[in-house]
Amino acid sequence: MRRFYSLHSRSAPWPSIRRGAFFFQPRPRNLFSPTPKPLFPSSRSSLLTPSLSTTARKKNSELVLNSVNVAVLASLFSVGASPRPSGLGPRDVNGTKALALCPATPNCISTAEEANDPKHYVPQWSYNPPGAGSKRAKKSKAEAMKDLEDAVTSLTPDGFTSEIIEKTDDYLYAEYTSPTFGFVDDVEFLVRDEASSEVEYRSASRIGESDGDANRKRIKALRKFLEPRGWKSIATFE
Repeated sequence: MRRFYSLHSRSAPWPSIRRGAFFFQPRPRNLFSPTPKPLFPSSRSSLLTPSLSTTARKKNSELVLNSVNVAVLASLFSVGASPRPSGLGPRDVNGTKALALCPATPNCISTAEEANDPKHYVPQWSYNPPGAGSKRAKKSKAEAMKDLEDAVTSLTPDGFTSEIIEKTDDYLYAEYTSPTFGFVDDVEFLVRDEASSEVEYRSASRIGESDGDANRKRIKALRKFLEPRGWKSIATFE
């Protein structure tokens, strides 16, 4: 005996016609269909708890931002670490040792420049200036080199720390590093024999254009340190 279903059956029957007979068959279930999610969450906590993918994306974003911040800070604190210039050291100019000229930028001063270039020119020093008096014995070039070394290693103008890179019997080269971003300035001294007692010097920043007069302030501080030892700028007795 065939079993018929009501139109209001809970198994959701649907009509079918077989061999002229009208009867209902139950709707087949798809066993492989996913279970539908409820329209409303069962608890309030599910609304407040982010999904795992959202949390992972947030962590990845924070990691990327932190990496960028570290890279930016590293670039800022290493921006002054530029390579050492290749044109340093004394060179022969018409049979006489001399230091290099300055570039066109105003962040350099040198005694090798012409006096009509006030942006770059600075006067030489003398470790045996005229009119110093007969009571003081004349310094030797070796003593002058020792005075220079003491001045360079003792002072930190504008917070710059110094490091002597090269020293010979008549030449001294030091690097001055800024306290914040590590900017490096190159400072050179060329000490002549006792016959002239003159000292050539050059102070230049490696990067940028304006130095905020850091090079001039440094040279002035070194000269003030050396004046009690009998040194003078030739501009003071011309």
